[in-house]
Amino acid sequence: MFVCASIECFPPADKEEAPSKLVDLEFSAVELPVHEEGISWIRPSEVLAGLEPAIDRCGDVKRLAVAALSVEQTVDGRPLQGELYYEQFAACCKLAKALKVVPLVVPAAELGTPFNEEIERLRELVKIASLEGCLVALKTEIGCMTEDPDTATVLCDNVKGLGLCLDPTHYITGPRQGRDFSKVMPYVYHAHLRDSTKTEMHVRIGQGEIDYGKLISQLEAEKYNRALSVQVPPIEGLDHRAEMRKIRLLLESLL
Repeated sequence: MFVCASIECFPPADKEEAPSKLVDLEFSAVELPVHEEGISWIRPSEVLAGLEPAIDRCGDVKRLAVAALSVEQTVDGRPLQGELYYEQFAACCKLAKALKVVPLVVPAAELGTPFNEEIERLRELVKIASLEGCLVALKTEIGCMTEDPDTATVLCDNVKGLGLCLDPTHYITGPRQGRDFSKVMPYVYHAHLRDSTKTEMHVRIGQGEIDYGKLISQLEAEKYNRALSVQVPPIEGLDHRAEMRKIRLLLESLL
């Protein structure tokens, strides 16, 4: 295992300086958001429009290793539909292969989505990713089908090759808080980490309820050897650099 940090830790206005800031904080790897909206290093539509420029753009991260791509394809906050959705995703997989990145983090469908419809989508994504040697990691997220650890594991069981991007915050802060989510550990392909309480998604590192030592031990038991990706946005009144450094040192001390 190793520690990395996402560009999403920084405000949009600081996006271009984010790699330099991560180097200053002594991170050696980065997760890049490939999102059509919101904080993004490059958009999926831009990747589809030109693979070579996209490779150049994603390679320009101050010699940081790229540990994962987070891919979100939306239009006005809603998931993109139709063949264009799969064409863009296939282009993102080609980008990942060029960058020697294995996990692609994707959002799960919203609650209320028909189960069979989500299974069909995920099977197609896994099929496309496998052609480029990539893995699809479905985010565990409040408001989505993966907010329940039982449903998350059922999705993986029904889609051969599908894994999860574990964000324990969404099991601690969300409506399923208190539930044992250890059952998802065998399916973890990537992990997002911050510190959280039952009522606050983002708190000062060390003041929340995330048991990093236990989490890492559980992942080690499953022979997990990929990234622990820091997802710590600025919090008003706190020194963001200090918080980023603190979680890096904490996680590295446990590895």
